[in-house]
Amino acid sequence: MAATTEQNYMGRRILSRVLRTRLKMDFKAYWTFVLIMVCASSRSLANDDDHHEMEEFLKREYSLSKPYQGVGSASSSHWELMGDSMVTTEQVRLTSDMQSRQGAVWSRIPCHLKDWEMQVHFKIHGQGKKNLNGDGMAIWYTKERMQKGPVFGNKDNFTGLGVFVDTYPNEEKHLEAQKKRYSSRTQRIFPFVLAMVGNGSTEYDHERDGRPTELGGCNAMVRNLKHDTFLFIRYIRRRLTVMIDIDGQHEWRDCLDVPGVRLPQGYYFGASAITGDLSDNHDVVSLKLYQLTVDRERNGQVDGLVRGRSGGGVSQGHSGTTLGRWVLFCTLGIVMLLVVGLVVYSHWNENRRKRFY
Repeated sequence: MAATTEQNYMGRRILSRVLRTRLKMDFKAYWTFVLIMVCASSRSLANDDDHHEMEEFLKREYSLSKPYQGVGSASSSHWELMGDSMVTTEQVRLTSDMQSRQGAVWSRIPCHLKDWEMQVHFKIHGQGKKNLNGDGMAIWYTKERMQKGPVFGNKDNFTGLGVFVDTYPNEEKHLEAQKKRYSSRTQRIFPFVLAMVGNGSTEYDHERDGRPTELGGCNAMVRNLKHDTFLFIRYIRRRLTVMIDIDGQHEWRDCLDVPGVRLPQGYYFGASAITGDLSDNHDVVSLKLYQLTVDRERNGQVDGLVRGRSGGGVSQGHSGTTLGRWVLFCTLGIVMLLVVGLVVYSHWNENRRKRFY
């Protein structure tokens, strides 16, 4: 009888161990399943943003690319040259590496798209050493067109958007002449990309390299590179985004992202450049404009994907609204996991006590 009792006791202990092991395995499997579901939901959310919030369409009438048929010669061309610019088989050269040159290429057709992005393939190269070259180039979306001037080959007091690739530090040289120095907070590394919106009476400050009126900017070492360099400009729901791809990695890098920018429809796209005592070749290989079709019925959540150029990489970039939604989603997911985990653990702990007593 005693042997039977001992056998029963041992059997219960073995069964208890088996059940505990199985419960632990079930508990781990449960957590693994929940985590997989959370990740899958997050990925689904990202893919949903990608496929449903925004689509892009190349608009050839606003784009400039090889073989530049008729540019600068035929009145039927959608693009017109100005100043010292010229067309070659490989690029539209805005200025050659010579002093006191300025040139531009301008679209003949005003753009009436509400949401768009421009992808610019460009090259800046020359014989001058660092800080002994200049002056830079600009991409325009302005009310005025075909007007020479001092702002990278375009008129001052312009109306609209200018995105500048500034290769010469005027402010630094001015401060050096006055025996002053930058503070560590304000010093820039050139070349420098910046954006400005003019209202027709706002002047570009050459001595300070546009600091007083800039919307934002970033340094961009774009001179004399052996690989392709690209600039990305997006305007969507009054949000201006500028990105660069200059490292040869087919990846966009953030430069500036500014909400609340008002750019009316019906302005013209263009590109210009200028040289002074210092010079560079400023070349435009292509200007590709994409119309963005946005799902505007999703509480204003529009920025799901920054699309890479043809043949290049794709990188994702989220607006503040989308980021906020991700944070809320993750927070709710964590709270749900904690609550369910505590319930499951309490249930498992209670069953274990019952088995031992």
